[in-house]
Amino acid sequence: MPFREINSKMVEATVLPGQKMFSQRGAMLAYRGDVSFTPNIQGGQGGLMSMIGRRVANEATPLMTVEGSGTVMFGHGGHHIQVINLAGDTLYVEADRLLAFDGTLQQGTMFMGSQGGVMGMVRGQVTGQGLFTTTLKGHGAVAVMAHGGVIEVPVTPGREVHVDPQAYVAHHGDLRNKLSTALGWRDMVGRGSGEAFQLELSGSGAVYVQASEEKL
Repeated sequence: MPFREINSKMVEATVLPGQKMFSQRGAMLAYRGDVSFTPNIQGGQGGLMSMIGRRVANEATPLMTVEGSGTVMFGHGGHHIQVINLAGDTLYVEADRLLAFDGTLQQGTMFMGSQGGVMGMVRGQVTGQGLFTTTLKGHGAVAVMAHGGVIEVPVTPGREVHVDPQAYVAHHGDLRNKLSTALGWRDMVGRGSGEAFQLELSGSGAVYVQASEEKL
């Protein structure tokens, strides 16, 4: 279910009979046709265990199930919106960044400590993001929110990408992340929390970076 970008802060999705999508509650701006919006209590395609995992991780961002026949316009808080199309791969994104996504995508939760060990857990504490992150896997489209717009930065083997943790939005592909210290780097370059940390991503994939260190 592709999204049509109306402008940098609004997208429109076509809802077809027999298909469903999920959106953050309060994200619907307007719609045409016979479309219904119902609270989702099973955590999307991930089911009950996915919902429990997110609640344990304090990542239970309320979702709405969108069904019917028509078009729906989405936006939230005046945030910039980036549409990411998945072709069988997995997107790793903080739950509160999700605006809307295809119901065909399998939703789950990943413990950040499993990527980068202890440093993965430290990242959660330093950035203010949860120790768990939401995963969306399969074929479909995802609309995520950010401050000031988003750029997609490719990551290739042997060429790591270093990101201000506060500017990180999401990533996909076969990537590993770790939080590394760079004494003096933050003071000269980054503007996030004032701590000398940077997020290092290596492997093959892409990372999405926002043009701001502000949280949603």
